[in-house]
Amino acid sequence: MKCSASPVRGRPREFDPDVALAAALRVFWQHGYEGASLSELTEAMGITKPSLYACFGNKEALFRKALDLYEREKLCYVGMALEAPTARGVAERLLRGALATHCGETDPQGCLGVISTIACGVEAESIRQDVIARRASSEAALVERFRRAHAEGDLPASADPEALATYLTTVMQGLSLKASAGATRETLESIVATTLACWPSA
Repeated sequence: MKCSASPVRGRPREFDPDVALAAALRVFWQHGYEGASLSELTEAMGITKPSLYACFGNKEALFRKALDLYEREKLCYVGMALEAPTARGVAERLLRGALATHCGETDPQGCLGVISTIACGVEAESIRQDVIARRASSEAALVERFRRAHAEGDLPASADPEALATYLTTVMQGLSLKASAGATRETLESIVATTLACWPSA
């Protein structure tokens, strides 16, 4: 798909919205929703503000599209993690996936969802609620997976699937915040190792 950018003179210049959206994602990921200015976004996307509005809608609509892209491309490890044969395998895949995605060297540090939730003020409450709802959906899928593991005897009888899911997502969010604050890879790896060492066995 191509979108027409606002012309300076002559014919409109076309741009690839997928490329522009990927550029917007990086800006939001680096600065959060409120921290990303329209000027920064349009400069990174290589388009004008009228073109942004014409192709993507307003800043909020652009962020939601960027968040969709983030979930498709950067959080694809979540679905693969839920398919692991054991509950511990699920946990390990999630933790290592979070480490690779949120603490890598090529993309901005931290999790877009965590960064945007923390940085959102009253005027961006709808964005915050959207991010929270998406996170709740993912956590519900994790709870369901751990309930199955519990029923299959893969988790001890004393284990609480909901508490385990909450614990694991809290650790993952903590990894993101640590990464954003400049924690070393060694420190983050040690958090993953400690979490897995404490995992309940049947």
